Amino acid sequence: MLSLALAGKPNAGKSTFYTAATRADVDVANYPFTTIDANRGVATVRTDCPCLELDERCDNDRCHDGIRYVPIELYDVAGLVPGAHEGRGLGNQFLDELTNADAILNVLDASGSTDEEGEPVEAGSHDPVEDVEFIEQEMNQWLTGIIDRNWESVERKSRSPDFDINDALTDLLTGFGATTADVAACLRDLDYPDDPIQWDDDDTEALAAAVRSRTKPIILVANKADIADEETLERLQDAAEIVIPATADGELALRRASEAGVVDYNPGDDDFEITGDISDEQAAGLEQIREVMADHGGTGVQTALNAAVYDLLDHITAYPVENETKWVDGQGNVLPDAFLLPEGSTPTDLAAKIHSDIAEGYLHAVNGKTNRRISDSYELEDGDVIKIVSTAS
Repeated sequence: MLSLALAGKPNAGKSTFYTAATRADVDVANYPFTTIDANRGVATVRTDCPCLELDERCDNDRCHDGIRYVPIELYDVAGLVPGAHEGRGLGNQFLDELTNADAILNVLDASGSTDEEGEPVEAGSHDPVEDVEFIEQEMNQWLTGIIDRNWESVERKSRSPDFDINDALTDLLTGFGATTADVAACLRDLDYPDDPIQWDDDDTEALAAAVRSRTKPIILVANKADIADEETLERLQDAAEIVIPATADGELALRRASEAGVVDYNPGDDDFEITGDISDEQAAGLEQIREVMADHGGTGVQTALNAAVYDLLDHITAYPVENETKWVDGQGNVLPDAFLLPEGSTPTDLAAKIHSDIAEGYLHAVNGKTNRRISDSYELEDGDVIKIVSTAS
């Protein structure tokens, strides 16, 4: 399952974001290191279900009248403070836990009501733009330290006549999630000495930054946008490539209200409808959330998850079925499964995602939307409905 991690300083709202996205019970409090051990839960990304092309909507639990929610794994780990890469706070534990993530959501306090250490201060007294590159820098420095501590092993290997720097660095960086292809791509963009013995600090720092950027890309979540000023939000938008204004508090309130049956709301909607009896105070609170949603196209929580998976990681959603004409499995369930795959994936990649036995017995595939057999090299498109024909079926 695709994994995202929430990173940021203490009190930025990571645990609130996590609770809203997963509806799991975690500690949410206004003091540093509320989260000690990493929380892991299931969140979802939102997309259009292919059942919109059918006469009736599918009855899948993760489809809400044509809105399909596809599961991903979400981590909420301990907050970072300056010097985390040197072990300050819970830094090393935090950074170790990030190695399993495919992408990072840097959650920062856009209201400026927490300082550089994550301590509560008067709103607006800290400039959140200063926190934009914080996670990136700490991760880069942490990975540089790992490379430096293990560089002697690379130097020893370089004395062998069959030495390959790609293989040596892949061995070194496997724990960080780097593949041979990742290492090769990073080295192509770097200038470095052929002999590892001649590498200096600048070389290892450049390698660490390149590998981190490729294997752990970061999206910025400007949380507490409901109490942030517009000028600050605009400066944050200019400070990073992908910036999502968000109110995790607002999303959590809406999901709780939806579960209580007092509002009609699907995560990711840009508005909601009040359907139950509420107090004047609750109505006023919901109207404040509505105003923020009108400004930003929603609460930002679902938008951030979607942006990380579909934009930052360039994934698509594909739907395997056993019957390509009715789009059902063997029990008659319409569009029972949805899988996230990198853009450029083929039917054989989808088969491997379903089960190793299906992949080993793979024969061919059929596109359910055209009812035509497709080649093994066909690049799947978002929303494709595919029948995999396998000896293991």
